[in-house]
Amino acid sequence: MKKELKAVNGPAPKGSYSPGLVVGDFVFTSGASGVDPQTGELVGDDVVSQTHQVMRNLGTILAAHGLGYDDVVKATVHLQHLKRDFDAYDAVYKSYFTKPYPVRTTVGSDLLDILVEIDFVAHKST
Repeated sequence: MKKELKAVNGPAPKGSYSPGLVVGDFVFTSGASGVDPQTGELVGDDVVSQTHQVMRNLGTILAAHGLGYDDVVKATVHLQHLKRDFDAYDAVYKSYFTKPYPVRTTVGSDLLDILVEIDFVAHKST
């Protein structure tokens, strides 16, 4: 059985997807962008600003199920400019976690006006 998660202060979905799903002890998020949920506008024009906003947006989805960043076990990351932005993105990303870090896949993607998109798989310990 799966249950939809909606972040109270998170961006509203535009399209046919759920921001997050709970399946058993796992929470799966959709890819999040650096859109400010209050204004609906993309935050900043650099990967650092957008990564911080992505992480805050994902944090609201996790919090909707009583989870935090340390519950994340897997991340998938898409960067518009993989070679150019990896180090700056990684420094921001790392600041949200403690070791051991989640497993992660990072790829270059055509993201249409955004620089970074991230999705998570988190596990709720019982």
